[in-house]
Amino acid sequence: MKVLIGVPGLIWKLYIAVIFTVTAIVLYPIIRPQLGSDKGRKRAFKVFVFWSWWFRLLCFYWVKKVKNSPLPEAPYIILANHASYLDIFLMYSVLPHSPFLFLGKSELLSYPLIKAYFKRMNIPVFRGNRVKAARSLIRASKEAKNGWSIMIFPEGGIPDGQAPKMIRFKDGAFQLAKSLKLPIVPITFTNNYKLFSDPTEILGPARPGISRMYIHEAITAETIETMDVKELRQHCFDIINEPILKEHPHLKQ
Repeated sequence: MKVLIGVPGLIWKLYIAVIFTVTAIVLYPIIRPQLGSDKGRKRAFKVFVFWSWWFRLLCFYWVKKVKNSPLPEAPYIILANHASYLDIFLMYSVLPHSPFLFLGKSELLSYPLIKAYFKRMNIPVFRGNRVKAARSLIRASKEAKNGWSIMIFPEGGIPDGQAPKMIRFKDGAFQLAKSLKLPIVPITFTNNYKLFSDPTEILGPARPGISRMYIHEAITAETIETMDVKELRQHCFDIINEPILKEHPHLKQ
């Protein structure tokens, strides 16, 4: 039974892989020359927004913003739960007006095609090396001061085999928000794991459909200043987790 259910998902994942590869190759000559300067990267961000829309149209993914709170003045820190690579693909088209950089795991640099885009348009985090991890946060601080918002998945990656249940957030995002005195925009994706599961889960679910997301009210810099890192981490966890528990009540047990 699992095979009968999983085979259509596998075919869909292969289709997604083809669409991603072809569009990445087509857009590379447009994006690559822009990556040498900050102004160029801002132009490249607009191409990424176009790419996200193009990807969504070709792969039949729609987004329903169940909650769509107003965004603060940029720059700010964007935090979201992470249960699917679809979270990354959608983010550019759901937040197209404030250029942001992903603070993401350095393992992505091992994929040549992704590396070509990721190294300059985002900030790799070397999680196994404290010195390099600290340098990543320093670079994020510099980029924020240049007007870039910073997008972080505070779980540190996709939790293994328990989506959509979240795992404990790491401290880096909250230390960054406090040190830079920037507001935080919490975001929840509740069903992306059903639309595109981890590619390593060969027979995992994958299909076109509607992504449900919540853009929560921003946490102001003034509010952040009143909390220590532990309190802020838990506060953000509870905000992001609330819609997940609402749509998946079995996780409350």
